[in-house]
Amino acid sequence: MTARRALAALVALVLVAAVAPAASAAPVGTGPFDDSFYTPPSPLPAGKPGDVIRWRTSNAGPRKASVDAWQVMYLSTNALGQPDAVTGTVLVPKNADRATAPIVSFDPGTHGPAFECAPSKMIDIGAFYEQPGLDDLLDAGYAVAVPDYEGYQSAPKTTYVVGKSEGPAVIDGVRAAQRLPAAGLSTTSKVVFRGYSQGGGAAAWAGELQPAYAPELNLVGIAAGGVPADLVQVTLQLDGKFGFGVFAYALLGLDQAYPELRLDSFLSDNGRAKLAEMKQSACTFELLTTYANQKIADYTTGPGYIKPAWVARLTENKLGGSPPRVPVFQYHGTGDQLVQFAQADALHKAYCAAGVAETWKTYDTDHITLVYTGNADVLAFVKDRIAGKPATSNC
Repeated sequence: MTARRALAALVALVLVAAVAPAASAAPVGTGPFDDSFYTPPSPLPAGKPGDVIRWRTSNAGPRKASVDAWQVMYLSTNALGQPDAVTGTVLVPKNADRATAPIVSFDPGTHGPAFECAPSKMIDIGAFYEQPGLDDLLDAGYAVAVPDYEGYQSAPKTTYVVGKSEGPAVIDGVRAAQRLPAAGLSTTSKVVFRGYSQGGGAAAWAGELQPAYAPELNLVGIAAGGVPADLVQVTLQLDGKFGFGVFAYALLGLDQAYPELRLDSFLSDNGRAKLAEMKQSACTFELLTTYANQKIADYTTGPGYIKPAWVARLTENKLGGSPPRVPVFQYHGTGDQLVQFAQADALHKAYCAAGVAETWKTYDTDHITLVYTGNADVLAFVKDRIAGKPATSNC
């Protein structure tokens, strides 16, 4: 399938799913029940990472009849190691045994910088483009935690592809699911991190951070596909290409995580206007269409993103430094036009060299197609880990 056909399929899925949901009962929870729900309280309340700040029921889109779902805001940790607040969604099948249900963190791929793109909003209205993979887990009887990652609020400040922010958001989303009284989940249930693209990076980062950050989690496996392991290699090769919008969004995400990077100091007037527009209105579709094939030279007055401060933060957010201690299923498309294959292969080899029980699988396809065609193998891996089957490795 070509990139254009795959993108068209993705858009069709979103458009079909985005049909207005049926009227629902009044929301339940601590509120607020409008978009101010997403604005973190200031100051943040005292507590531990994963503590729930607020919650309310979610419509859960097409799964409304079969699952109970809640939007949550919970305490987490940002890329600078400081407390922050993150939103997300917790979904539990109505027929699940909540005392024993495993919990899978479904870590979303790229949703875009605009507030309206937040995964929890997409799930609520039935426009979540990874719905088939989410359905697989719910149909298997698993509870699912879906983090929005940091920064989705009315004045969005998302920290796109910053692993030091995404990893804690994933881990603390699971903790929040365990601590949400309405969900009734166990703190000892088996946990799996699962994601693709941005979500694959987030899942891998959560796996690397978990032993030190959340040793109490009963983590049994990680499924990570299309992983942006080395941001230098991933982003620079997109300049002037189909995925330029992802490159520009990555610069924005890094700058919003690390104020010292001062992206604005080397933006041109055009670049400043384009990124402001992106923050206001761009979701995945716009990133891959409106901004396709543009060049960073038209956005900047010089290559400030290769200065030492940027290189240091990019290096800090390179995967592989602290290999996970649980089995890993890592997969990638050999024709991936958005997330370079070679850098993912390098991560796979680093994990194998470190003794990780890794299954590495390649697919003769592009990035967008594998969002969907990789789901069956991911589900099989997740089921085996939850069932306690010994992990095999093809290192």
